[in-house]
Order: sequence, then C-alpha cells, then structure tokens
Amino acid sequence: MELSGAEIISAFLADEGVEYIFGYPGGAVLHIYDALFQQDKVKHILVRHEQAATHAADGYARSTGRPGVVLVTSGPGMTNAVTGIATAYMDSIPMVVLTGQVPRAMIGSDAFQEVDSVGISRPCVKHNFLVNKLEDLAVTLKKAFYVASSGRPGPVLVDIPKDITDPRIKIKYKYPHSISMRSYNPVIKGNHKQVQKAIDLILSAKKPVIYTGGGVILSNAHKALREFVDRMNIPITSTLMGLGAYPGTAARFLGMLGMHGTYEANMAMHDTDVLIAIGARFDDRVTGDLKKFCPTAKIVHVDIDPSSISKNVKVDVPIVGDVDEVLTDFNLELNQLDIQLDEGRYAEWWKQIAKWRKKDCLKYKKKPGIIQPQEVVEGLV
Repeated sequence: MELSGAEIISAFLADEGVEYIFGYPGGAVLHIYDALFQQDKVKHILVRHEQAATHAADGYARSTGRPGVVLVTSGPGMTNAVTGIATAYMDSIPMVVLTGQVPRAMIGSDAFQEVDSVGISRPCVKHNFLVNKLEDLAVTLKKAFYVASSGRPGPVLVDIPKDITDPRIKIKYKYPHSISMRSYNPVIKGNHKQVQKAIDLILSAKKPVIYTGGGVILSNAHKALREFVDRMNIPITSTLMGLGAYPGTAARFLGMLGMHGTYEANMAMHDTDVLIAIGARFDDRVTGDLKKFCPTAKIVHVDIDPSSISKNVKVDVPIVGDVDEVLTDFNLELNQLDIQLDEGRYAEWWKQIAKWRKKDCLKYKKKPGIIQPQEVVEGLV
C-alpha cells in the first residue's frame, strides 16, 4: 500500500491504537489534517491554544496510562506547546508531540514560522526527532511511542517538515510492529544483591519510613507496595504525585509530606534512621534545606531512572529498576526469610508517631457565616 507522509501518519496512529489526538491546525500540518479528515478511527480534539493541547494530552495520559498525542504547527504552534511539554517532562507523563516544520530545503534560512523545535524542546523532552527522510517516518513514529512509554515515561517530540507530508509523494507503508534501539535499553529488573542489601538495612532499622512518589503510580505497583508496607508494619508517606498508591485512610499512612504535608509525616522523615524512597525524586518541595534533610538516615532509593538516583540526595543503597518489579522482589526476599506481619514491630517508633499525630495539624475552626475550603471538600466527600 503506497501512502503519502501525511497518510502514513494517519495510518500509523490508527495502527498504534491511538484513540484521540489533541491539536490546533496551521499551515505546516495542513496535509496531516487533510489525511486525518479522511479517516474515522482516530478522533481529533480541537483546542483553542496549543498549550491546551499538551495539557489535555497530559491529562489523558494520566487518566489512562497511555501516551497522549498532540499535533501542532511550526513556529508559534510549537513554542506555545512548550509549557505543557515541560509539565509532562517534570511529572514523567508519556506524550508524543507531532510538530510541523518548514520544508527541508528551507530549514536554517529563517523561513516563515521557522523555529529550531529540536533545540528549543531539548531541555524538556525525554527525546526528540527531526524526520529527514519520508522512508524513516513510520519507524521514527514507532520509536517516539516506544521511548515515551517505556522506562521512565516522558514526552517525545517528532518534528516533521511540510514536504515530508506532501500528498503527491508516496511510498510503501508497513506498520512497524516492533522496534529496537541499541542506545536505549531501560533497566527493568533490579540488581538482586542490591535488593538483598536493602532488605538487610530495612530489617536493621528501628525507625524506618517509606517515602513514595509518582513512580509507584506509573508502575502500577500499588499491590506490591501495600503487601510490603503491611507485612513490615512501616509508616508510609507520599508526595502529591504518589497519592492513591496506598490507601489514604489506612493507619500506616502518615499523609502527604513536604511543605504542604502533615506534621507527623515531616517529623517522621526528619527522625527516621532508614528511609526507603520508592519512585520519588527528592524535589525541593519535599526536602527543603538539603543539609537538614533526614540527617540521621541511611537511604534506599528505588527508581527506574538511574540519573535520578543521588541527583539531589546521596543515597546508600541505590536500586535501578521498575518499581513494581523491585517491590515484588522485596516481597519475595521477605518470603524466603519468612518475615510475617508483626503488629509489635517498631512499637516505640509508632508510639512517637502517635504523639505527633495528636497535634492534628489539619484541624481548623469553623466560622459562622463563612464557608471555608475544608468544609467544601468535606461536603463533597
């Protein structure tokens, strides 16, 4: 089957199982829009601004776990999209952004609505591509989806010159079912010796705390996390991105931590002797002054992104791997050691936490004639 570049993009998105594409038309992508109009498998959501397209795709990805897909034109279309791309990058959200570009012969000539999309986006994408050959288009798109959704997820930008989508130029199209990238091989399985070292350290602790982030959500590791927390009877706290991975009403949950967190979560973090960080990146909203963060703690850090480990806070036991895989290994190791749930484990530590909880840091006074935000939330619940 011979298709133009624009038709290849349309056919590929359908073959990839894309449900929705969020976009705003412009001159450099009109051929792509023409091709999308001729099919009914991929639904296009028209926005009023390119930033809205990236935020909408971001929300779609967060709620479904599938990559959000964006289509915007060259120049101001691409630059308008940067804020949403950066948001997805910071929060590790899978996204594929297709941007129009001036024809290949005009790249570098300061042509109408030309910007260096690859250069501008480089600091806030997981990876980006500039399509130079029509023959590479389908494979490049497959690489973009693979990179965006594997390892630590993130946005990937594909810059497509207008002449690549010219309806007069057609080639044979075949959907690439698999892809291999020699330079990109994310580690999924954690190192067994490091897992054993982490378990030994945790079992030696007197005041352990588990600190979870968005990586637990992205890895769908809630079952393995709950098994680990409940078996070990360890208090757990979470970042905003990690909320929901462990039940917020459970007795072992200390609430969110950091500058917007609870008193008991922050005090426990400060006093802990072993911190188990799982899928979290130690951002400044959590750590505050790095010199005073967890001053007496040995730190275990589990993350699929090796560049995140010891980036802000030096850790003692680094484990690179998928969070669900590593937590499953933690539980298997505890099975072999025959470690069972012990409600008396860390009894003194739980007594101290109970004292901090008595402060009831989230309480508020109701005022006659004034509806406070907390009352609205309670009313909705």
